[in-house]
Amino acid sequence: MAKISASWERGMMSIWCNKIPTVALRSYHHRISLGTFIKHLSSIQIPSNRNKKTITTSALHTPNLQTLTPRQKEQISLYVNALLEWNQRMNLTAVTETSEVMKRHVEDSLAIIPPIQSSYLSRCGSSCDHLNLVDVGSGPGLPGLIFAIACPGWKVTLLESMKKRCLFLEHAVDLTGLSNVQVLRERAENAGQSLDFREVFDVAVARAVAEMRILAEYCIPLVRVGGLFVAAKGYDPQEEVRNAKSSVQLLGASILQLCSVESHSPYGQRTAVICLKDRPTPRKYPRLPGIPAKTPL
Repeated sequence: MAKISASWERGMMSIWCNKIPTVALRSYHHRISLGTFIKHLSSIQIPSNRNKKTITTSALHTPNLQTLTPRQKEQISLYVNALLEWNQRMNLTAVTETSEVMKRHVEDSLAIIPPIQSSYLSRCGSSCDHLNLVDVGSGPGLPGLIFAIACPGWKVTLLESMKKRCLFLEHAVDLTGLSNVQVLRERAENAGQSLDFREVFDVAVARAVAEMRILAEYCIPLVRVGGLFVAAKGYDPQEEVRNAKSSVQLLGASILQLCSVESHSPYGQRTAVICLKDRPTPRKYPRLPGIPAKTPL
């Protein structure tokens, strides 16, 4: 193989780094060689736009989607198409049909917004037009990226520890033209101990990540005093919530209410567990990475 010039290598690394926002670059800095860069891109095998499926008009006519503007519906369509394309090469979602993604993921994500807004207005502030929100364990951007589309005044941080998923999130943000999103590649335990992120968010939300006791330690340290921790759960999470009550209180919050969420999907009613942070989280929490999941509070 011909010797690669230093200038070419610098150019390729510049292209790579320019695709990652400043906040995410901290996790990549000084750790990517040219060989790793090429190998990593080869392993992802980003799909082309050939054979791209278009979302039908009927798929965009679900109740929550009707509140969106034409531009927001277009962004939803772009996101769903990209999700299904990338899902052919990496594990982003178990759902593989457009209609199911719309019902099970997009509709469910949109349905969480009203409980967040009403709870915030009643307990946290006079306006929720410019929330600073973190989506913990964002995965493919659910629900955070959907929030960013539906609520363009919100500043949304997508917190995700897996490198390949962060690459997809960066692609989705670029594709949809969102300017109110940052992607942070980091463990929640580390972010919660960082001065840049500890107790700075108005709202922390998590969907399909872990049980409440674990989620509380991931999320509550990130929320400012007077803010909300919101866990998106299934139809009947009462026992899980009862088991997490002492953990939530230990971390500086209290369970405010359980809001029934009608998602209008075949998966039925959902529950948004709303917690209000009323005092600072003890400095020793969150514990080291992996410990909350292995030994819940």
